[in-house]
Formats: sequence, structure tokens, C-alpha cells
Amino acid sequence: MPSIHPTAVVDRTAELADDVCIGPWCVIGPKVSIGPRSILRNHVVVESHTRMGADNIVYPFATLGGTPQDRKYRGEETWCEIGDRNHFREQVTVHRGTATGGGATVIGNGNLLMVGVHVAHDCRIADEVTIANAVLLAGHVHVGTGATIGGNAAFHHFVTVGAASLVGGLARVTKDVPPYLIVEGSPARIRGHNQIQMTRRGASDAAIEAIRTAYRRLFCEAGATMTVRIAELRAQFPAIQEVHELCDALLASAAGVHGRALERARTDDKRSVPAMWQPTARPEGASAEP
Repeated sequence: MPSIHPTAVVDRTAELADDVCIGPWCVIGPKVSIGPRSILRNHVVVESHTRMGADNIVYPFATLGGTPQDRKYRGEETWCEIGDRNHFREQVTVHRGTATGGGATVIGNGNLLMVGVHVAHDCRIADEVTIANAVLLAGHVHVGTGATIGGNAAFHHFVTVGAASLVGGLARVTKDVPPYLIVEGSPARIRGHNQIQMTRRGASDAAIEAIRTAYRRLFCEAGATMTVRIAELRAQFPAIQEVHELCDALLASAAGVHGRALERARTDDKRSVPAMWQPTARPEGASAEP
């Protein structure tokens, strides 16, 4: 049986794995499921309509599955979907999705959300992402696998943060962050390539050198247009996947609204999501269409 402290309040519809630990003064609302070996330390609120996988740890005063802060929300059934091995530190807030944003806020596997992080409605965080203290993600922000975000950074809605990118602390991000690059400042500007994270994630020396070359060609040299430079890079590095991902992201952002690829499709009912921004797995038993 789950270990539930006597002071905790658990809705009768909640589904808890046998080895879940619910600490003092936690509140678990309706239509919540929590997977094996997950721990809610104390004073945690899981408001409702939340599916959580295995081995998650939630620290005091965090709130998961909260009601969206969206004036268009009318109480329709939407979800917060959380994978495995995530750490939610103190005072993190994660809100459910909205009907206009696909119906779910999705957090993948192995992520660390530090103190005071806010994840708004319809955000999607992939896997192995590190988000430092007091970061603010507005609605519909997508964060790719292995990204790192510094403390107090703030993100405009519909921004895409690319895989293995780095966003510096205190950055004000209103445009997409390309994969494998570093941005910082207010407003955020591209400052370099993220060699450290690429190395940590096992990128080859050839891939790291190709991204270095791509960064210099695209953002440090004068001359040809961006479109021409992208075509030249694709021809120069036909077998380097990372270069093609970077080029694809830049073209998508340029075709978007104010540098945000996702905002171009905000009225598209299908809400198509590029595969590179999606978590690798959903929580066990979670529906693909909430």
C-alpha cells in the first residue's frame, strides 16, 4: 500500500502505485495518477487531471496540475502529463493545458526544475532538461532535449528552445533559441555554440566542429544571405545531423511570427509539433489524445 501521512488529503479517485510516498500536508486532487517509487515530500499540491510516471520527487510547496492562467479557459478537461525521474524543487508550478493548445502540458523524463520555476499551460519539456531558479515559461513554450536554462530567464509564449542549447541567466527570450547554440542578454542574442553540452550528450568531434563552423558562418561572417549560407552548410556537412537540425530550426523560425516558429500554427487545430521537441516517451498508460 502507498505510504500516506495522516495529515495528507487524497481524493478517492486518485490512483497511487503501491510504493508511492505522500508526505505531511500534501493534497492530491481528482483524476490524478502517480507512478512507482515517486515521492511527494510535504506540502505538495497535485490539483487535478495529472498523470505522473515513476521515480519522480516533488519538494515542498510545489503545485502540479494547476488550473491554466488563460482567459480562454472555460473549465474543459485538460491534462498535465509527467514522465519519469523528474525533480520538482520547492515552489515549482506546472499548469494543465488548454483546449486551444492541444489539451496537455507535457514534461518528459529526467528533468530538473529548480526552485520557483513556472511552467505555464501547454508547455512541452522534453528530456534531460535543466531549468534553474525562478525561470518563467509562458504558455506554449517548447524546450528540447538536453537544454539548459539559467536562473531568472523569461520566455515569450510560443518560443521554442532547441536541443542541447544554453540560455543564460536573466535572459529575455522573445525568439526561438536554435539547437546547440548559446543565447544570453535582454533581449537574448546568439553568443556561441554549446560545446560543453554537446560533449556531455555524446556528440562526435566532427559534429561539434561542424556546429562551430556553422555558428561562425551564420552569425559572425558578412556576405551571403542566411538562405545561401544554410544551403552551403547543408552541402558541406551532408552527413552531420546536428547541422541539418540547426538549419531546419533557423528556417522554421524565419517562417514563423516574430522569430517564433510555433506561433505560425497557433490557429491550426492540429497543433503539429516537430518530433525534435517532443519527449521520447509518455507516462505509462497515458493517452496520446487527452
